[in-house]
Amino acid sequence: MGTKTVDETGVKTDEHKTDETADAAEATEATEAAESIDVTKAAEAPGAAGDTPEDADAATDEDTDEDPDGSEVTEGAPTGVGQGAGAVVSAGLGIVSLTGSWVGTVASARESLMGQLQTSSSSDVGTLIEKGYGNAWQATAMWGGIFALVALIVGVVVLARPAFGAPGRPQAPWIKSVAWAGVALGVIGLLLAVLKYTDVLLGLPATG
Repeated sequence: MGTKTVDETGVKTDEHKTDETADAAEATEATEAAESIDVTKAAEAPGAAGDTPEDADAATDEDTDEDPDGSEVTEGAPTGVGQGAGAVVSAGLGIVSLTGSWVGTVASARESLMGQLQTSSSSDVGTLIEKGYGNAWQATAMWGGIFALVALIVGVVVLARPAFGAPGRPQAPWIKSVAWAGVALGVIGLLLAVLKYTDVLLGLPATG
């Protein structure tokens, strides 16, 4: 009852058939193992860099923190518009203090009119000059000095503003230039106003 042998005609026995069946099963198992390895590698490939959908979204959000042209977006950064306006105002007030303003003109005319009302034809020449011209000139000098003082204060505030603002943000050169011009005009206007008000500069003529 052992095993069958191959007869002379070349017919396979049951033993040979069993061996062929075992070889076929082993080949099938090897193929399935290779396919499972390939599938595992393919599944692990997208995650090789450790990227997940959440990581991809985070990376996209980080990339959008920059402008399309590549510059970083700075929120709440000062633009310098206020400092520029202040510098222009300072320079403008400095010019007004030297050239005169309608306020000074009206004040001068008012003082001259009041001087004429307070004097008469019998008043001496010194009183007429002082009431008619001296007070009017002093009113003009006073208002010129006020404009000069305001120009000086505004210019100094503009120049000192960066020290109290965002650190590391320099002030625009043109703002510094205009502010310094306002400060210089304010100093000159204030000095001239004081000299004229005290009659050191262009004082009243002597009457006797």
